[in-house]
Amino acid sequence: MKSTIVLLGPPGSGKGTQGEKLCSEFGYVKLSTGDMLREAVKNQTELGKKAKEYMDAGALVPNDLIIGLMKEKIKEANGKVILDGFPRTIEQADALSGQLEVDLALNLDVADEELVKRITMRRSCPDCGAVYHLLWNAPKADGVCDKCGAKLYQRDDDTEATVLNRLKTYREKTLPLVEYYGKKGKLVTVEGVGSIDEIYEKVKKIVQ
Repeated sequence: MKSTIVLLGPPGSGKGTQGEKLCSEFGYVKLSTGDMLREAVKNQTELGKKAKEYMDAGALVPNDLIIGLMKEKIKEANGKVILDGFPRTIEQADALSGQLEVDLALNLDVADEELVKRITMRRSCPDCGAVYHLLWNAPKADGVCDKCGAKLYQRDDDTEATVLNRLKTYREKTLPLVEYYGKKGKLVTVEGVGSIDEIYEKVKKIVQ
């Protein structure tokens, strides 16, 4: 069983979903920079205020902000760790290598057209954090959270213009990590198309 896994793949490729399933079945602790940053934004911490400007524009949050946050979380998580959304650049990967050894870089590969469709139809709950999809996981009542009844909204970084910018940023900054971990013999690529369970069966075989 792999101890430390880095999840790679463009926005909307299903990294978060697959990571949650691995945590549920095998007891991994998933460290998601996206979740941590959104929590910091919601709580209006100093990091959150700085990060919000970058997130709203679909740009990457600077390395020093991310690495400082991740170092604290990695220390807190003993044992099996899944990193979702970090590292995103070669510089971050080098910084991470000084903190812990990565056993596996799992890359979920999905076409851009599919990603835009997935992300722009997402809706989020501002209160409990539940996420819906208008095609595949629609709320029972239009625009209302099933769990807590709050009014759903589209996150600023889920609009089409921002998604396209995020994909452009991903190709420029993050895609080189596929080659980076490939050269280290740590990379395995999975086609992130099909049902969640079908993809998970492929992921599970790689992790074990």
